[in-house]
Amino acid sequence: MAGITAATSHRRRSRGPAGRGSWGIAPTALLLLGAVYCLFPVFWVFIAATKSPGELFSTSTLAFGTGFLDNVEQLFAYRDGVFWLWAGNTLLYAGGGALLSTAVSAISGYALAKYRFPGRNVIFNILIGGILVPAVVLAIPQYLLFSKFGLADTYWAVLLPQILHPYSIYLARIYASAAIPDSLLEAGRIDGAGEGRLMARVAMPLMVPGMVTIFLFQFVAIWNNFLLPFIMLGDDGKFPLTVGLYTLLMAGANQPALYNLILTGAFLSIVPLIALFLTMQRYWRTDLSSGAVK
Repeated sequence: MAGITAATSHRRRSRGPAGRGSWGIAPTALLLLGAVYCLFPVFWVFIAATKSPGELFSTSTLAFGTGFLDNVEQLFAYRDGVFWLWAGNTLLYAGGGALLSTAVSAISGYALAKYRFPGRNVIFNILIGGILVPAVVLAIPQYLLFSKFGLADTYWAVLLPQILHPYSIYLARIYASAAIPDSLLEAGRIDGAGEGRLMARVAMPLMVPGMVTIFLFQFVAIWNNFLLPFIMLGDDGKFPLTVGLYTLLMAGANQPALYNLILTGAFLSIVPLIALFLTMQRYWRTDLSSGAVK
């Protein structure tokens, strides 16, 4: 009797995972479908970038071409290497803006999470309201404001609006509330540590995974930003890649040969983002794991 019961329970256990596994395929298939949907445009841009001007409109959509290296060479030589200037500007805007925004967001989020002061909830609610305001609504007022101070058509006109980001502050506040125990801060105060030292030596190291997340979000958002630099900048020597490639697209209406350069530039502009995610994701997971162990 005991043997029959054991055999029955064994069959139930063996059927259980199989039944659950059949349903578990659906989420995986849905994720794969979403990945294909998101990655297919990138794959198409790469294929189009490999085609020569003669192959771009005469070959099959998903057929590889033979002109990728020529396209890259012509792109780098276009207008004495203006593509490199645009890439450097983009790196300055995205890297500098993301670093400054991460620092401001981390400090602001930590203060909102761990300090009690009059008006704290009001400030936080205003920040939440700022998340709901589309960036396109603020673009024209920001341009008028920077024009009044003589900062329009400067690097600061693109950098400064990116530093204060309500959603990043919100993320930092939520992460600081969960990752930094109040008892740890109280122990530091009892030991005589000042508030600045507590923030630098205790709070910020614990917030590193959240800061990495904020940096990635901001870097990608600024790297792909088109409207703000398009409105703020008039000198194409200060353009980022998004606006620079747009000017190439407009010029391509009269010079169809530029379409290959546009597609090649679009593909090359994606590569740094992919490399950044693949590089920083490793540190992100390491920080999350070490934080869980602690």
